[in-house]
Amino acid sequence: MQLTRERIVTAAVDLIEQAGAEAVSMRRIAAELGCGVMSLYNHVPSKAALLDHVADRVMSGIDFSTVPGASWEDQVRAQARAFRQIARAYPRCTMLVVGRPATSPTRLRPVEHALATLHEAGFGGTEAVQIVRAFVAYIMGSLLREVGVSPSPGLAAGGAGQSADDCARPLPGPPGFPQVSYLAAELTQQDHDADFEFGLDLLVHAVAALRPADQRG
Repeated sequence: MQLTRERIVTAAVDLIEQAGAEAVSMRRIAAELGCGVMSLYNHVPSKAALLDHVADRVMSGIDFSTVPGASWEDQVRAQARAFRQIARAYPRCTMLVVGRPATSPTRLRPVEHALATLHEAGFGGTEAVQIVRAFVAYIMGSLLREVGVSPSPGLAAGGAGQSADDCARPLPGPPGFPQVSYLAAELTQQDHDADFEFGLDLLVHAVAALRPADQRG
């Protein structure tokens, strides 16, 4: 099969999801593709450029479609859900994305959409940037809890075979913890979608409270 940049990027995406970004090297990618290391440089000039292409590949999958006439709150919710969908599909690659400067049009586009939505809602520039960062932090924290991954397997949230939820799940009825005992059934139930939507609503309502008074409906 012909060697192309698309094949190289796909191999890097797969490797990152399996072993983390630290596992990526041009030699490792060449071995995965069964080609010589130097042949990679005809398509990708460096490892840094390859990781940039990985970030672009992941972010290019975000769906920006919005319902015409939707409120700014619903637009923010839709953008958060779209980013979460990509993060769930490519958790370790998404961690790579948020750890690299957004310098390409593909990675700047989601930022532009989010900032434009907040600008149209009446927020100032500094507030808009802080709000976007808060939403990204929330989504990535939710991802860590839901999927139980870290940037590399050696830094996993729990021990071997444990997800983040396994570590956070209390044993029912421990002595000396009456609230944990009373709510043991609720604490052991997991509904990631419902939990995400609950937290998303909290954030949206908190952001709405920051909106300038003359912009509130």
